[in-house]
Amino acid sequence: MSFLPKPKLHHPKLPVNALGFTRRDYEGAISTLCAGCGHDSISAAIIQACFELDIEPHRVAKMSGIGCSSKTPDYFLGASHGFNSVHGRMPSVLTGANLANRELTYLGVSGDGDSASIGFGQFAHSIRRAVNMTYIVENNGVYGLTKGQFSATSDKGSKAKKGAINNDEPIDLVGIALQLGATFVARSFSGDKTQLVPLIKAALRHPGPAFIDCISPCVAFNNHEGSTKSYDFVREHNEAMNQLDVILGRDPISAEYAPGEMREVTQHDGSILRLRKLHEEYDPTDRVAAMHHLHERKAAGEIVTGLLYIDPDPEDLHDHLDTVALPLNRLDDASLVPGSTALAKVNAALR
Repeated sequence: MSFLPKPKLHHPKLPVNALGFTRRDYEGAISTLCAGCGHDSISAAIIQACFELDIEPHRVAKMSGIGCSSKTPDYFLGASHGFNSVHGRMPSVLTGANLANRELTYLGVSGDGDSASIGFGQFAHSIRRAVNMTYIVENNGVYGLTKGQFSATSDKGSKAKKGAINNDEPIDLVGIALQLGATFVARSFSGDKTQLVPLIKAALRHPGPAFIDCISPCVAFNNHEGSTKSYDFVREHNEAMNQLDVILGRDPISAEYAPGEMREVTQHDGSILRLRKLHEEYDPTDRVAAMHHLHERKAAGEIVTGLLYIDPDPEDLHDHLDTVALPLNRLDDASLVPGSTALAKVNAALR
């Protein structure tokens, strides 16, 4: 819990978005994380993304589990809905909330311990069921709250602060998300705001399971020589696949580009993802190629970042189940209790 409130006095000339909100309106409590923690940079990127997208804070439902990363929803979108679940169980809580009310924007924030260890099964099933959500893993490769033990995403051969070497193969959540059918998959770095903010904006606009694995160095236990998730290591080994802009559904601005320099992906709400390729051969709409490229660059010792895969025509859990559009709390008794005839039809369909 945070112990100091933020000042309520705002400068009268702070920039506002289309809703009249300032960036301060998207903030939360003062962070109690270690100074320099990558998680705080991710919180700042979420705040910036929601401000630029003109999202009403009360239309967001933020969910988390347990860990340093799961504390961070207290530090952004203070006026939104929020639920801090038990360790590893955030995805099922988010799934239930999403099924009850599809009108909210769902943002799940987790960590490598929360999602790749105790919550691994929950993570996997929420992805394969195509829950419409933005799922961000703040990945630092350690258990920060319990003094820096290796987590399931720690790279084999990486060194702990006290000198121990990790001999276990890591779980690559990006690879798992690709395999299980996520329709938006990206990786970024907390220290790269220029890349991270547009990725979060694109994920929030995406109508399906959008997953972002964000490497977020732990300054207390995993920012030393020998760590593969330190600031220096990620900056030296970062292989960015593309640069991303998000253009909202407003009057288009035309421009001429040479073939292969830019690719646009139009989403269901009219917003446009504009990709500027740094690797001409890379196709972010080819799932198999994305998985192959991920393994190829890992073997070369590189950390691939950027938008790795997107499905231009995604479907979500509500499409699969053919659910009603209205939230359950706005349905009348006749809709919620349709009677024995309707129940008999459901039972017959399951035989």
